[in-house]
Amino acid sequence: MNASKRHIVFLARWYPYCADPMFGLFVQRHAQAVAPYQNISVVYAHALPDLEQKIKLEQTIRNGVNEIHTYYRKPKSESFWSKIIAMHRFLKANKQGVREAKKIHGNVDLIHVHVLTRLGVLALYYKTISRIPYMITEHWSRYLPGNDFNGFFHKRLTRLVVKKAEMVTTVSKNLANAMQNHGLKNKHYAILPNVVDMDMFHISETETKNEKTRIVHVSCFEDKSKNISGILRVLNELKKQQFDFECILVGDGIDFQKMKLYATKLELDSVVRFTGVLEGKQVADEIMKADFMILFSNYETQGVVLLENFACGRPAIATRVGGIPEIVDDENGLFVPPGDEQMFLKAIKEMIQRHKTYDPQRIRQKVEQQYGNEHVGSLMNQWYLKIIEKHHL
Repeated sequence: MNASKRHIVFLARWYPYCADPMFGLFVQRHAQAVAPYQNISVVYAHALPDLEQKIKLEQTIRNGVNEIHTYYRKPKSESFWSKIIAMHRFLKANKQGVREAKKIHGNVDLIHVHVLTRLGVLALYYKTISRIPYMITEHWSRYLPGNDFNGFFHKRLTRLVVKKAEMVTTVSKNLANAMQNHGLKNKHYAILPNVVDMDMFHISETETKNEKTRIVHVSCFEDKSKNISGILRVLNELKKQQFDFECILVGDGIDFQKMKLYATKLELDSVVRFTGVLEGKQVADEIMKADFMILFSNYETQGVVLLENFACGRPAIATRVGGIPEIVDDENGLFVPPGDEQMFLKAIKEMIQRHKTYDPQRIRQKVEQQYGNEHVGSLMNQWYLKIIEKHHL
């Protein structure tokens, strides 16, 4: 333990775990970015079926971060009382994780909540009984129009948790505005950029010379938000118009098999390829091999895959939703309205013709300045020190 460093505990609702190494990867990257500055512990609790013991704890030091996974037994039914039991186990697992974190780095100086609401309630509990200040980073798109942030009690509780936090950060201005429109008020809102691994995602050292235009799409394969079915319909029309292309669809999720079957139904198997889950360098390699990326989302908080794509110097086509207009401009891509398949088709045809006219170095430069490890880690550290100093006055 470095005594000169403060102990910051992440309470994370999303984080990579045993069954899904990509889940909440952006939270892990935030932890790793700030780890050179302070002692960082991450506590992540997750329910697993058929777990022999009530709580199973796993502790690992990864890239300077003390990661504590607390798995708890998932109730077998979905009854009201089972939900109460699950909530009790979730909170108990997180509290046990915090106790374990203190064994490694000592007393907690600040709690950093990632994703509301229940972990915000736990942070408020620690603030009340132990005088530990907390801040919040929200990543969830549920506050955006058309999503499901509702329930009288839920909203009142979330408003209380947000009000009592030292500050609230989001990955885009759009998400911050949406939260405040729901009455989630705090005196200190700020933007915490997602982190891009600039070493892993980089401009290819060899020039891309694809025989046919190579398009890439990376997502969590949830059709409601990512509109992959819309992408497939547009690719079907592109094929009918005899454009010479291939599209690589990277990722996995609840609608993965459904989308594969839909692609087969549209007779797209000759022009699309589904890779399933890829990690780290494998994702970067697929992006670097492509000519451009497409994203046809109905809503987004920011779209970290776009930032990774730009770090590789590749242009993109994306919908004008959520925080995407904050990162896409004329120098790195094209906009289309969400759900407008005709405009999306037109944009792809245009990008096929002009993707080589974009400047890869210029595309990458903006990402490096705003989303690199050093910039984001330094920014977080400044916030931590300010909060802790204020708390000790």
